[in-house]
Amino acid sequence: MEYKNIHRDIVEGCLTGNRLAQQKLYQLYSQAMYNICLRMLNNETDAEDLLQNSFVDVFTKLHYFRFDSSIGAWIKRIVINNCINFLKKKRLKTVEMDERDVAVEIVETSDWKEIQFSVNQVQEGIRRLPEGYRVVLTLYLLEGYDHKEIAEILNISPSTSKSQYSRAKKKLREILK
Repeated sequence: MEYKNIHRDIVEGCLTGNRLAQQKLYQLYSQAMYNICLRMLNNETDAEDLLQNSFVDVFTKLHYFRFDSSIGAWIKRIVINNCINFLKKKRLKTVEMDERDVAVEIVETSDWKEIQFSVNQVQEGIRRLPEGYRVVLTLYLLEGYDHKEIAEILNISPSTSKSQYSRAKKKLREILK
């Protein structure tokens, strides 16, 4: 079975209005999507609300899904777009930089590599990042978007995305030390 056809039977059931199929799709993806919301929004109540709104969007727009990708990737895109729109309404703060401001990349030092942190420590550190840093770091490091994609999503330049990511890493190091 091709990856893009995973859960095809569940999706087709949802398209016919089958409530059990809708429940199954929600059960399969809600926890992972909630985690994305929580990482991006840094607020449990907002994450819960946005998750529910995102699944409403999933079920009302499911007829647009064409099995070009996996259903999970399609749902993830809806969730991330909804998170970005939510943050834009709250005026996501990023600092526009020009190309020469991002020429310096933070180099990993040997002491950074030798220090070990628990997952909870890293999660807490990410939660403590300023909103713009946290969103770019989450999209790049945890969700796998490249800087060009992040720039398009956030309506910023790729160099701003790179600088926000670089600053987020630096700030995260400071928080964790």
